[in-house]
Amino acid sequence: MNRIDRLTAILIQLQGKKIVKAAEISERFNISLRTVYRDVKALQEAGVPIGAEAGTGYYIVDGYHLPPVMFSKEEAAALLTGEKLMEQFSDHSNRKQFGFAMEKIRSVLRGSEKDYLESLEENIAVIRNSPPISEDSFPNRFLSDIQQALGHQQIISMEYFSLGEEVNTRREAEPIGIFHDNLNWHLIAWCRLRQGYRDFRVDRIRKLSLTSSYFKKDKHPSLHQYLEQKRSNAPEKTLLVRIEVDKEMIRYMRQQLFYFGLMKEVDQGDKVELTFLMYNFEYFSRWLVTYGNTVNVLEPESLKTSIRELVTELKDHYL
Repeated sequence: MNRIDRLTAILIQLQGKKIVKAAEISERFNISLRTVYRDVKALQEAGVPIGAEAGTGYYIVDGYHLPPVMFSKEEAAALLTGEKLMEQFSDHSNRKQFGFAMEKIRSVLRGSEKDYLESLEENIAVIRNSPPISEDSFPNRFLSDIQQALGHQQIISMEYFSLGEEVNTRREAEPIGIFHDNLNWHLIAWCRLRQGYRDFRVDRIRKLSLTSSYFKKDKHPSLHQYLEQKRSNAPEKTLLVRIEVDKEMIRYMRQQLFYFGLMKEVDQGDKVELTFLMYNFEYFSRWLVTYGNTVNVLEPESLKTSIRELVTELKDHYL
């Protein structure tokens, strides 16, 4: 990247965050801190109102904005890929907002970039293994509201369907973060009804509204801190599992391996030895049964026993 392109990119980076540390710029462009200082000084001399806070970082004075940014065809293609992912792995509200954003992006593309994007449109697809919930009772359109509540520390009020109890409950909650896992979005929030942190499946929210009440962000851990604490509080007793799998079958299992705690994979010629670390066998045993005699359990013996019991149960059911 030549210096002119780098200065433009640094300016975009500065406008994208409230405060940007010199170390962040250095790491992003693989340049020394001294070069960062020279580049920022060059931007200041060019008339860009960049302020600095000792020990904190750089910022652009409020009111200054870049003219419309042109996108390269590679950047436009990456955004198109993001749009395809949003269509399958987000809810109605976020898909709608991302669609509006893509319209604005397309409007500033040069003619050649627009043609390039149109040629890719029909040749990129994201396929879900399971369809999203489309029941009228679960409208699946609350991610945008939840994001607003997170940004403003607003208390939310919702009607939530509990899978365990199979009942609707009215909850008021203080949201601390959202994450996507195993094809579903999850909201982590302090539930005022239960007086504790809860994991709410976003696609199980029937109704949601933002209240006029607010909470203090420093009352709660960040989402990252919460998830780390949850992992550290997991059961201490772990089980080491070793299995052999026919090599031709591995490609069908690949997507689930890390979900079950894959630790090591060793090529054994026509077979692959897999080592897992897990807390229980319940789902793992049922999963292995689906692959029949292409899987051989090496250890522990208790897993073999669990699978034998499942096979016997199936045999008794169908005979």
